[in-house]
Amino acid sequence: MKLDVYKTDGSQEGSSVELAEDVFGIEPNDHVIYLAVKAYLASQRQGTHKTKERNEVSGGGRKPWNQKGRGSARAGTTRSPIWVGGGTIFGPKPRNYRQKLNKKVKRLARKSALSHKAIANQIMIVEDFNYETPKTTDFVKMLDALKITGKKTLILTSEHQENVYKSGRNIDRVSILEAQKASTYDLLNNQVLVLQKSAIEKLVSVFN
Repeated sequence: MKLDVYKTDGSQEGSSVELAEDVFGIEPNDHVIYLAVKAYLASQRQGTHKTKERNEVSGGGRKPWNQKGRGSARAGTTRSPIWVGGGTIFGPKPRNYRQKLNKKVKRLARKSALSHKAIANQIMIVEDFNYETPKTTDFVKMLDALKITGKKTLILTSEHQENVYKSGRNIDRVSILEAQKASTYDLLNNQVLVLQKSAIEKLVSVFN
């Protein structure tokens, strides 16, 4: 697949880029994508939830009333799970939600995500750009020129560009990542995938 390269002012650069068929042109595997996204979302959970069981709730050391003669049910502690203020039965405990995925599965999922984007014509190639200082106004002008303002956009750079990141980090619905660090979830969770020209090589090199 060939895509034209655009300048930051919205005009065409005059060249085109051939996207690698073994990365952007495979038959997408939706089940592998599901596994990768599920694992990614699971790893975002802190897993610090905790409730107290009956042996952890303070108080309740004395038997509330005599075993017999009262006409009511027996009770040994006021911290029983059936009492108000008592412990919790089978409550959540701190745990690790991370799920293991093989490297080949992760790679196939990312390739499938990129192929889905290519099929849906949601990939745009932009010339390499950077700023001497963080400049959000220039970044907004670029989005307007490319006609993607308001769309959920992921911009992939070839390397960490501090000024580009700071220029776009406060813009709603815009994310900026290094190409090699974009997960399957990141690649799918947008309406437009914008690639810097030099970022394509970085992205393809991840799979070699």
